[in-house]
Amino acid sequence: MSTKVKISKSSLKNAVKIFRFIKPYKWSFIMGMLCLVISSSMFMIFPGAAGEMANAAIGKAKWNIKVSDFGLIFLAILIVQGILSYLRTIYFAKVSEFGIADLRKALFEKIITQNIYFFEKNRVGDLTSRITADVEQLQSAFSISLAEFIRQLVVLFFGIIIIAWMAPKLSLIMLLTFPIIVVASILFGRYIRSLSKERQDSLAQSNVIVEESFQSFHTVKAFTNEKFEYNRFSDSILKMLNTSMHYAKMRGLFFIFIITVLFGGLFFILWRGALLVEKGEMEAGDLFSFIIYTGIIGGAIAGIGNLYTVLAGAVGATERIQEILESGQEVQISSDRARNSLNLKGEIEFDKVAFSYPSRPDIEVLHNISFKVKPGMRVALVGSSGAGKSTIIQLLMKFYNPSSGRILVDGLDIENYNHLELRENIAIVPQEIILFGGSIYENILYGKPEASYEDVVEAAKQSYSLEFINSFPEKFETIVGERGIKLSGGQRQRIAIARAILRNPRILILDEATSSLDSESEQTVQIALDELMQNRTSIIIAHRLSTIKSADIIFVLKEGNIVEYGTHEELFEKQGFYAQLIEFQLNAQD
Repeated sequence: MSTKVKISKSSLKNAVKIFRFIKPYKWSFIMGMLCLVISSSMFMIFPGAAGEMANAAIGKAKWNIKVSDFGLIFLAILIVQGILSYLRTIYFAKVSEFGIADLRKALFEKIITQNIYFFEKNRVGDLTSRITADVEQLQSAFSISLAEFIRQLVVLFFGIIIIAWMAPKLSLIMLLTFPIIVVASILFGRYIRSLSKERQDSLAQSNVIVEESFQSFHTVKAFTNEKFEYNRFSDSILKMLNTSMHYAKMRGLFFIFIITVLFGGLFFILWRGALLVEKGEMEAGDLFSFIIYTGIIGGAIAGIGNLYTVLAGAVGATERIQEILESGQEVQISSDRARNSLNLKGEIEFDKVAFSYPSRPDIEVLHNISFKVKPGMRVALVGSSGAGKSTIIQLLMKFYNPSSGRILVDGLDIENYNHLELRENIAIVPQEIILFGGSIYENILYGKPEASYEDVVEAAKQSYSLEFINSFPEKFETIVGERGIKLSGGQRQRIAIARAILRNPRILILDEATSSLDSESEQTVQIALDELMQNRTSIIIAHRLSTIKSADIIFVLKEGNIVEYGTHEELFEKQGFYAQLIEFQLNAQD
């Protein structure tokens, strides 16, 4: 069965809030509505004029208009209606296209400026659906459904007034019977559609069984489950047959309902009208007009019922959109600042920092972490998986806030720094390089979008990327493919390094930057990394000895605590936890 769609007070308030995106184009909306009302009102002249034309043809005209003149009247009405319909379409298109474009931009801005936790608790597919499916539903509502809904209301309003004035007795019979018949047919039709959907679901389920059986054919044969799969498919087909037969019976009843009740209602009104014509209480042309008006009113009632469902769905979409629009945001795009405006030295201090992830508040990941890094130092963080190395980086970049303690950069608590200003002084070369699907040039430029072409070439040169870039026919315009799939691992790493060089950060973070490379690629990338780490504070997360042995100081983490720190030589001489990690790595390599 299909779910009933209802409009609550809260959802209606959210729908009204969405209209703020229409406000800048309110005059286009007003003009479109005016054209709609005039056009719909003029349409209601047709049935009355047609009936009067019939009266004039049999010599019982009420108005002093010849039959030949009605052709010009109809032509004039059609021309005016055509012009009004064109203008209405243009006005509503402007409102919907521009308004929805503003909504899309506002929605994307809200999502892209959220914090990391927002993306952890929301699926990317759901967020994408807000910008695509939900917004498209609203656009359809603004451009078509809302206008059509109002048009049907206007038609219904004027139609009832006209038939009440034209034939009071007959209109009373019509208004007492016909709306009930139309509403009943709408409800019956919805039930038929729900049965049709149920039948399609049953058919889809049987297709799933077929697909699974054929895809796992070797497994079916190996376990001699041919009979089991046949019985499973047979049960599914039987279920579909039962649903299909019920669907067929209901369709048959629906056809009986349409033929006997709906058309019966029309014929009853026609019969009553014929009796009035016979008694001389009504003209034949007026009866003709009345029947047309009755059909139009019935269509308007049916249209309003169907459009209500569509608009209710759009109102539901506004609730989901409004939920995002009313949420807070981590950064303000409107207050964008000049890059590197802080001009940091790169001094970092963690002062008794403890942290638990918002999704797991009962599990403390870091316990009372304290250390200090002077500007220009190379610092390595080592430890087994889950020790808290990446968490320290995420806290430094203000992806999360510490549960307790302070993080200071250049002696100032990072809580006092603007998110954008702080992160503009930091660059990261991660383990898994995510490149965008554009060109090599665009991916390097991402580090500093306002940089010149010469700056990009120099960054590529310093990262030892220029040679392989120039080997491609398109050079910097080479398309890297989705997530950089057309480049090798070493090439992607060097593009990421070039991006970091172009950013010219005061604090550099290398998160397992060479862990997935072969020895030859690692050697080339390591040379580029050494160049990158010159004259800036560098934090290295790594397991490989070649990457961390040159660090000025190594902090060894175990289960969220710093258990050792010192140079490679000092820690190795202690024969503590660090020495165990190194020995384990060497044995694994052997």
